[in-house]
Amino acid sequence: MSRVKRNPLLRALLVVLGVLIIAVSPLVGVIPGPGGIFVFAAGLVLVLRNSPWALAHFARIKRRWPRFGHYADLALRRRSARRRRERQIRMGVR
Repeated sequence: MSRVKRNPLLRALLVVLGVLIIAVSPLVGVIPGPGGIFVFAAGLVLVLRNSPWALAHFARIKRRWPRFGHYADLALRRRSARRRRERQIRMGVR
């Protein structure tokens, strides 16, 4: 279950691309419809998947505001979140 090690240059490029996508999301948000939310989410996924620093800060934010973290876990399709949900269902905690 180990993650594939990516080239550091590729990871850096993906982080920069994610930041650019996040920066563009307000412009897409002006267009009628929910497009800006999905563009922001795509940029956030790129940054969180490729930056350990951003992931550590995200973990702190997630502990402080668990609802926000739940939706981000769904978007990232994180295995740890799936295990946590299954454990809560087994124990009857909602």
